[in-house]
Amino acid sequence: MLARKSIIPEEYVLARIAAENLRKPRIRDRPRKARFIAKNGACNLAHKNIREQGRFLQDIFTTLVDLKWRHTLVIFTMSFLCSWLLFAMMWWLVAFAHGDMDPSTENASNSTKWTPCVTCVRSFTSAFLFSIEVQVTIGFGGRMMTEECPLAITVLILQNIVGLIINAVMLGCIFMKTAQAHRRAETLIFSRQAVIAVRNGKLCFMFRVGDLRKSMIISASVRIQVVRKTMTPEGEVIPIHQVDIPVDNPIESNNIFLVAPLIICHVIDKRSPLYDISASDLALQDLELIVILEGVVETTGITTQARTSYVAEEILWGHRFVPIVTEEEGVYAVDYSKFGNTVKVAAPRCSARELDEKPSILIQTLQKSELSHQNSLRKRNSMRRNNSIRRSNSMRRTNSSLIVPKVQFITPEGSQSASET
Repeated sequence: MLARKSIIPEEYVLARIAAENLRKPRIRDRPRKARFIAKNGACNLAHKNIREQGRFLQDIFTTLVDLKWRHTLVIFTMSFLCSWLLFAMMWWLVAFAHGDMDPSTENASNSTKWTPCVTCVRSFTSAFLFSIEVQVTIGFGGRMMTEECPLAITVLILQNIVGLIINAVMLGCIFMKTAQAHRRAETLIFSRQAVIAVRNGKLCFMFRVGDLRKSMIISASVRIQVVRKTMTPEGEVIPIHQVDIPVDNPIESNNIFLVAPLIICHVIDKRSPLYDISASDLALQDLELIVILEGVVETTGITTQARTSYVAEEILWGHRFVPIVTEEEGVYAVDYSKFGNTVKVAAPRCSARELDEKPSILIQTLQKSELSHQNSLRKRNSMRRNNSIRRSNSMRRTNSSLIVPKVQFITPEGSQSASET
C-alpha cells in the first residue's frame, strides 16, 4: 500500500474514481406503490381521524364480530365477571336489609319463627357464590332462596334474564366468527401472476382461479376492476378511479362452474383500459387490477367473497398457463403443484390498438415463432443424429477391439498350423 501511494498520487486516484462514477448512469428503482388489495384479499386501508366513534356502539353486535378473538374473549369474560359481581352485591344488600348478616339471627334461624331470604348467605363471598349458581344454573344444594322476600324473587328473575342475554350474544358472536364468509374464501386460490397472450387472435389478460375444497361454490361469478389514479378535464384528481372490465364468458348469466381450476380470460378490446398499453409500457403503468370472486357456499348457504389483485410487475407478457388437469383411470386429476406455472409463447409486443390497426403484426409474429420452432426442431434432430453417429462409431470401436487375432502353433516336427480362436 505504501509503494502504491508513493507511485500514484492520492489526488489522481480520487479524481479518477469521481470521473468513473459520473460516467456510470445511476438507475434508481421506481418506488413501489402501495396496493389497495393485498394478495390474500385484505384491504390495505387505514381509517384515521374518525370523530363519531359512538356509531360503532350503535351496532354492537357487528362490532363484536369484527373484533379479534382475544378482544372478544376478554369482553365476554369481563361481562360475566361484572354481572356476577353486580348481582352478588344485590344479593348481599338483600340479605343485609333482611337481617341475615346479623350474628344474633344465626341461633334464631334454627327455630321456626325466623326464615332468611337466602339460606347460608352470611358474607359477600357466599353471596358471590350464590350469584354464580343462579346465573349458570349450578345448584350445589347449600344455598337456596326462600319465599320470605319478594325483592329477592325480583332479583332472581332479573339475573336470569341478564344471563340469558349475555349467553345469547356470546353464542351468536362465536357462531358468526367461526362461520364467517372469509373463512371459506381461504380455500379459494388465485394464481400468483397473471399473463397476457394471444387467444383466438386477440390479446387477452388471463389468470387462474381454483377451489381446494370438494364442496362447491354455487353461482360463482368473477368481476375485474381496474383501479388507477386519474385526473378529469376540470383538474379534479380521483385517487381511486374504478373501471369495470368485462370477462370473456360464453354463458349469458356470467356464472362459472368452479369444479376444477379455470383460466379466467379478459379480451383486451376497445372497452378495455388495457387497450393502449404495450409490453414496454406495462412496467411504467400505475394501475392495479382487482379480481373479485363471489358465490354461495354449498354447505352453509352463506355468500362468500374472495379477492386478490395484480399490479404491473405481476403481469407476464407473452406467457401462458400450463395445463394441470389430466385424466387418470377415468378420474380427472388436478396437479396443484403446477397451478401458477407458465410457459413463454409467441405474442406481439405492441398494444391491442396497434394489433387491430395492423393485423399483419400478429401474422408476422406467428411466422417468426414458427420458423424459430422449426429451427429448434432441426437443431434437435441434428444433435440427435450426431449423437447416434457417435454412439455407433464408439460401438464399432469397441467391437473391433474385442476381435481375437490369429495365432500360429508350431509343432515339434517344425510344421506350422494356423488356427483362429
